[in-house]
Amino acid sequence: MSAQQYGHQQPYGQGGGGGGYYNNAEPANPYGYSQQPPPPQQQEQYGAQPPQYSEKPMFDQAFKLERPKYNDLWAAILFLLVCAGFVAVSGLAIHGYVSQKSTYGNGIYDSNSHAGLNTNTIILFAFILAVAIVFSYGYVLVARTFPRTFIWVTGILNIVSGLVTAIYMLYRHYYSGGIVFLIFTIFWILAFISWIPRIPFSALMLKTTVDISKKYGHVFLVSFLAGILGAAFAAYFSVSLVAVYAKYSPNGGNPACSTSGGGCSTGKVTGLLVFLTFASYWISEVLKNVTHTTISGVFGSWYFFHPSEQPRAVTRGALKRSLTYSFGSISLGSLVVAIINFLRQLCSIARRDQMAQGDMFATILLCILGCLIGILDWAVQFLNRYAFSYIALYGKGYIAAAKDTWTMIKQRGIDALVNECLLGPVFSMGATFVGFACALLAHLYLEFTNPAYNSTGAYTPVVDAFAFLIGLQICNIFTTPLSSGIDTIFVAAAWDPAKLMQNHPELYQEMVRVYPQVQNAIHA
Repeated sequence: MSAQQYGHQQPYGQGGGGGGYYNNAEPANPYGYSQQPPPPQQQEQYGAQPPQYSEKPMFDQAFKLERPKYNDLWAAILFLLVCAGFVAVSGLAIHGYVSQKSTYGNGIYDSNSHAGLNTNTIILFAFILAVAIVFSYGYVLVARTFPRTFIWVTGILNIVSGLVTAIYMLYRHYYSGGIVFLIFTIFWILAFISWIPRIPFSALMLKTTVDISKKYGHVFLVSFLAGILGAAFAAYFSVSLVAVYAKYSPNGGNPACSTSGGGCSTGKVTGLLVFLTFASYWISEVLKNVTHTTISGVFGSWYFFHPSEQPRAVTRGALKRSLTYSFGSISLGSLVVAIINFLRQLCSIARRDQMAQGDMFATILLCILGCLIGILDWAVQFLNRYAFSYIALYGKGYIAAAKDTWTMIKQRGIDALVNECLLGPVFSMGATFVGFACALLAHLYLEFTNPAYNSTGAYTPVVDAFAFLIGLQICNIFTTPLSSGIDTIFVAAAWDPAKLMQNHPELYQEMVRVYPQVQNAIHA
């Protein structure tokens, strides 16, 4: 690729920044679709005289938006309205719960209410939150400390946990569930065996991401704070979930039905739970993707600029852009994923219910449906990850960014690298393991405490499913910064592969060593 393909670009503000960065010149387009240019610092490699600056640029100067605008503003407004609705519903439900708290007990065993979930369940969710935080942070800590063995540990843990769950269910005579988990375990074993040849390249990319995270920006601090925010929201959601059951369930002569906030009915409980569950998915996705775009700004700065010319305040600048100009685009992309995940959650609850009833045929059908929804979720998540990395650096709207990113990845051949890297599936397997651990804890807790509201076992599938959701989402938030770094490196390599060889030749040579085909995907 020649320098003329990008057009001649004037540096932003002579004498006011360290490496080159955007101005308003539009590049020539070698691919036939709309794209923003990478930082014009690349002119140095073609022999152009690099501009001289008195100090390093800030992030918003290094990745200057030509025409700043609030993209997809309607999605941001809709998201804020949903958040307001969530707070209103939970406020009414919690008020009704508190007003009759003596009915629902103050501990694990002191409630005889049959109306619905009670204090016993809140204590359960507190345990689940603790387990999810400890497991998720420990999982990230293992990735940071032992990046090369991390992939093996994840694969083995998932296989073992799946096998133990299958054996336990068969032992308890849940034959339909045990058979389903046994089939899944066999699939995981076969998949993991097929992944073994790709582990060296994946381990290299994870090690690179960890090394960059230790030196640039505040990646691990962002990871920790995002995880804490995710856990805080999960706690709020857990209390709201219990409060809705306690306030609006018509079973067992519920005394809360006479308090302010509306009467009780099964339809009202179902409708409010549907809204709260969908809203929780959307809010969690927005939190995860704001984290993703923030970290993408850090890794984009590392990629496009020489280590001695790194922009200043990249974490703060990337976060500011994520919460302003790009927030609507993040809300829109997160909405799509939230809808898919919500449908998968409904399918999971139905499958667990049929499993508890011993209906093998319905369980298998719902399992197949869940797999199809999971494939759709994977495809959308795959596109979103790279689109959000692009949005972090270039500030486009969601639809335009998704189209440009997909076309660029296919035409550049970066999809071969993406397929070779296992870290996306590995992080998903890790989050699934944490989710299963939380669901298993919930299942055992309900069996051993035997609360009055669950004397028939009717609430077991629901509580297990929400425990799984909490563990899954918290772990996803904790691991987002690591996966974001890898995604950004791939996107940046597709936009300007020469920068990898110019600024980070050691990484390029190591990538060629473990995966020689990388030379076909990354070339100037």
